Amino acid sequence: MDPQEHQTPDDASPSRLRNAVAGLSVAGLLIPEAIAYAGIAGVAPQHAIVSSVAGLLAYAALGGSRYAIVSPTSSSATILAAAVATLVAAGFNTTSALILSSAMVLLVGALFALSAAARIGHLAAFISRPVLRGFAFGLAVTIVIKQLPHIAGVAAHGSSAPQILWQLLQDLPAWNPWTLGLGCGAYVCLQLLKRIALFPAAFAVMLLGMAAAALLDLPAHGVPLVGDIDMGHIHLAWPALDRNAWLRVAELAVPLVVILYAESWGSIRTLALKHNDAVEPNRELAALGAANLASGIFQGLPVGAGFSASVANEDAGAQGKSAGLLAALVIFVLVLLAGPWLALLPQPVLAAVVVSALTHALNPRPLLTLWRLGRDEVLAICAVLAVIALGVLQGMMLAVLLSIVAAVRRFSQTRVSVLGELPGTHDFIDAARHPEAQLHPGVLVVRPEAPLFFANAEQILAEVRRLAEAQPVPLTIVLSLEESTDLDSTAVETLAEFHDWALRTGHRLLLARVKESVRELLLRGPGPSASTVCFWSVADAVRAAIDKKGR
Repeated sequence: MDPQEHQTPDDASPSRLRNAVAGLSVAGLLIPEAIAYAGIAGVAPQHAIVSSVAGLLAYAALGGSRYAIVSPTSSSATILAAAVATLVAAGFNTTSALILSSAMVLLVGALFALSAAARIGHLAAFISRPVLRGFAFGLAVTIVIKQLPHIAGVAAHGSSAPQILWQLLQDLPAWNPWTLGLGCGAYVCLQLLKRIALFPAAFAVMLLGMAAAALLDLPAHGVPLVGDIDMGHIHLAWPALDRNAWLRVAELAVPLVVILYAESWGSIRTLALKHNDAVEPNRELAALGAANLASGIFQGLPVGAGFSASVANEDAGAQGKSAGLLAALVIFVLVLLAGPWLALLPQPVLAAVVVSALTHALNPRPLLTLWRLGRDEVLAICAVLAVIALGVLQGMMLAVLLSIVAAVRRFSQTRVSVLGELPGTHDFIDAARHPEAQLHPGVLVVRPEAPLFFANAEQILAEVRRLAEAQPVPLTIVLSLEESTDLDSTAVETLAEFHDWALRTGHRLLLARVKESVRELLLRGPGPSASTVCFWSVADAVRAAIDKKGR
């Protein structure tokens, strides 16, 4: 629920004023960014404009965050362009790129809606943060490099960032001083104006660029302009594709959904935690689904809650979703009334807006933090290099695969701790880390440091068997399953085989810290009986082992 609904009348007017200021500021940022992202995606500017309006309106109706700004993002525009290029290369070049892109946006919206209906919002967490940060950093580097030809005033046709850089260096003598001066000047102005609180820096720089085009005849100096923004061609349309084309588009829509939701949920969750707001992932999936369906049906770009625009909305003082509604209205009115002026926007100025918007993403601090922690730094660097070297689409797929591989590797580890009793307590702790922990003769207490499942059950129980066989006499083995909230069939069968081995060799197996679901499963399956060998605590299991030994 929007916090504005709980405001007193005395608070309502300042809140509305802050929302109005935030809406104007966000509109001033989104117009030049949307036009620039249209260039990244390879479509006309009006398609990005209509995406911004559709995304803002749909999210205001269904979304839960009071700060999120749903509009085209640099990452989604880049991935869309790469996906459409892949489709064209695969033989779909008889279909216009606009039809392919709108079909992909519609499928993105449908996949979001289906995910919301299936209530699988929390699956976004399966992409690890280090990999996501590495991908974001690599993507920011790639997008910035792809904007450099617009600032230099040369054409660069490389498919990857290194190729574009190499071509830029080869074309150094052909760099246009006018585009270079405009681009660099616009970037410097943006960085300076950003320091002024509640000031729409991108909008101001956009106005300066249009004034320069009107006064200096920039096209005569080789500076390209945006050109006409023809909103008259925007209409409801369903992409005319055959079944095979829809299936191929759907394959490439899946990774776009993954990165859009990961990026959007990261922005929404970060701002919610900062302000102690409650957000629900499945509601956000539904809102993003509606936003992308609305954008796709009007031939727009994919939309998501970009971090830079959402943070800009918060910084501008937004107190509720009405700021996004006002931004949508301002964008719509400006495009209708000031379309001829927007056509004068110089391309190098737009490139500078994109580079400036991504400045925060080029901060290496999150990656350096991983190096200091000594955790997951290799994964993050691999994600960075994958995006830069392989391109956005393949790099993103590899980044997602890295997350899955990292999770499987971590869960499949076979580390088993031998536990000892802490003197004066009923607590059992890792004896290797705590020499004061007491081991009970004839009782081996072990704890797998990962949940038992098909990829690690055999290795973990083989390690427990090795520890037991290293003892000179048969033991009572207390196996703590506190890490296992559930067992798959492979783990159950492996546990049954271990139980049979213990009986054959004179050992006794007791299970401790067994969850309810695991107890019920053991009652139905082969092997150890939940009613005879399961204990709620390790201490109870050890006491039972000692009592049995005494008798």
